[in-house]
Amino acid sequence: MTQTPPAKPPRPRFVELSPDRVRRVWNEVGTERGEGGWAVTLDGRTPKTPAGARVELPTEAVARMVAEEWAAQGEFLDPSTMPAQRLAATAIDRIGKARDAVAEEIAAYAGSDALCYLAETPTSLVERQARHWGAWRDWAARELGVALEPCEGIIHRAQSPEAIARVRALALELDDFGLAGLAMAAPLFGSAVLGLALQRGAASGSDLFGVSRLDEAFQEERWGVDEEAAERTEARRAEAEMLDRWFRALEP
Repeated sequence: MTQTPPAKPPRPRFVELSPDRVRRVWNEVGTERGEGGWAVTLDGRTPKTPAGARVELPTEAVARMVAEEWAAQGEFLDPSTMPAQRLAATAIDRIGKARDAVAEEIAAYAGSDALCYLAETPTSLVERQARHWGAWRDWAARELGVALEPCEGIIHRAQSPEAIARVRALALELDDFGLAGLAMAAPLFGSAVLGLALQRGAASGSDLFGVSRLDEAFQEERWGVDEEAAERTEARRAEAEMLDRWFRALEP
């Protein structure tokens, strides 16, 4: 337990001011060990997911990560600043009921993995992709047993059933919280390989995000960056960094 609750803590309430605005009515945020794992506490009581389940996490570190988001809220609750809480709620409410379907979606990213679609020109981009994307395809074959074949251009090239099945199996090895994180990482990167690399700690979230957007970065170097695009990029980078923390916090 990281915080001792009062003897008779008040039940936390969420006062609905509008569909999108909820006033903060708790003071103390903490975590405590329970029968189902590590619970987040608001004035000693555990908040609920949208489906009404207690917010309980498998490790103290990930519970603290979620608790930090609750503690950082101002006068009104801002869900957009609580990605770990949303991910926890997804894992608790939805993943356990749809593990096979979620694993299939992740495997589908291997079937059209961004690392496999190489530019034909210009030479400088081709060389950059070969160096960075080729290294991660080699890593996947060596460390994961997932051998993906690259192609030039944007015409779809089917990957082997064995590679797709291997990614599906690797996804299903994860618990609901790890699977929820991987289901967010694969579409963020456009790559099941990079998602699995993040989950396994093979590189940082920021570095892997950079690998995933080599094409975008190349175009920005040539033509510049507009403000809105830069904001979107930084928001996506922040997601990658959050997922990095999430996976590391799930480690026993």
